[in-house]
Amino acid sequence: MTKPVRALELDELRKRKSSKWRQYPSDVLPLPVAEMDFPIAPAVKASLQDMLDRSDTGYLGAFPELFEAFSKFSKRQWNWQPDTTQIRIATDVGVGIVEVMRTLIKAGDKVMLNSPVYENIWKWISEVKATLVNVPLAENELNYKLDLDAIEREYANGIKLHILCNPHNPVGIIYTRSELEKIATLAKMYGVIILSDEIHGPLTYNKKQFYPFLSVSDDAKEVGIIITSASKSFNLAGLKCALIITESAMLKEKINSMPPALTWRASLFGAVASTAAYSESDEWLDGVLITLNENRNLIKKLIDSKIPTIKYRIPDFGYLAWLDVSSLGLGSDPAGQILQRSKLALNAGILYGPKHSNFVRFNFGTSEEIINQAFDRLVKIL
Repeated sequence: MTKPVRALELDELRKRKSSKWRQYPSDVLPLPVAEMDFPIAPAVKASLQDMLDRSDTGYLGAFPELFEAFSKFSKRQWNWQPDTTQIRIATDVGVGIVEVMRTLIKAGDKVMLNSPVYENIWKWISEVKATLVNVPLAENELNYKLDLDAIEREYANGIKLHILCNPHNPVGIIYTRSELEKIATLAKMYGVIILSDEIHGPLTYNKKQFYPFLSVSDDAKEVGIIITSASKSFNLAGLKCALIITESAMLKEKINSMPPALTWRASLFGAVASTAAYSESDEWLDGVLITLNENRNLIKKLIDSKIPTIKYRIPDFGYLAWLDVSSLGLGSDPAGQILQRSKLALNAGILYGPKHSNFVRFNFGTSEEIINQAFDRLVKIL
C-alpha cells in the first residue's frame, strides 16, 4: 500500500536556500512560489549522491536514458509512448518555449494565450517580441473551459502559435479529450502551431483525466509540440532540465535550427535526477498525491468553517488553489494587504490576468500544520 509523503517541518524548511524561502523575512509564511515542501524522492536523492561521490560534475551531453525513462513513464501514466528520437533536452520549460518560438515565428507574429494563466507565459511572448493575443477562458463562477468559438475567430485572424497551459495553472482544470481534439483540428485548419506546456501533467489526481496533447489525434501530432519537465511533479526546478517533444517529422526538422546551447545550458544533475524520477519514483509521486489530495480538501474545510465567503473550486491537479477573495474587503491588491497585515505571502491574481485582481493563488504543497497556520493568519486580519 502506498504511503503518503509528508512535508518537512517549518524549521527545517526555513534552512532551504531556494527563492521561496529567501524571498521574504523570516516572520512571513511563504506560499506563493510553485515549489513543494516535501523531501525529494529517494531514488532521485541516491542518483545525485552517486554523482557527488564520483565528483561527476561536468557538462551535460547526449543522455538517451532520460528519453527512454520519460517515454516509459508516459506509457505507464497515460498510455501514450512518445518516440524517443523526437525528444530533445531544453534548459527548462520557459527557455524551451522561448527558443521554440524564436525558431518558428518572427517578431510581430501573433501568439495566443488563455487567461487567467501562468504569469510567465505573458513574459515569454513579450520576450520574443511577438504580438500577444489573449483569448480568456470561458468562465462560469469558478468553472472554466476553453472558449473554442473565440479561439477559432482569432485563429482565422492570423494566429501563428498558441501556448496551451495543459493542465491549466492557476485555475486547476484539466482539458477534456474532445476540447484538445477540437483545438488540434482548428490549428491544422488555420496553420497554427500548438505549444503545450505540460509541466503539471503528472500531478493529476485521476491519471485517466489527463491527455498529453500529442496523444489525442493525428491532427495533434501534426501541429503540436509538448514542453515538459520533472521540475514541478518531483520538485527539481533548480536542477534545470526539460524536454521538447514532437511527433511530426516536419516540426522536428523545423526546430532543428534551435541553438545547440539549449541542451548545453541544461544541467547534468537535472538529467540524472529526471531520469531517476521518471524511472524509479512512481511510488513517491503517488504518495505525494495522497497528501496533496488531503490538502486540497483541507482547504475546502477551512474555508467552510473559518471564512466561508471565499470562493474556491477544488482543483483537479497539482498543489495550487485559486481563491476568489473579493468578499473580504481587501481592496484592489488583496495579496499585498494579506502580506502586509498577516505576514502571509500568496501570489496576486492580477499576475495571471488583468480581470482577476480579486484572486490569490495559494500553494498547498506543504504540511497540514502550515496550511492551518496560513488560515489562522488570514482570520486574524478580517
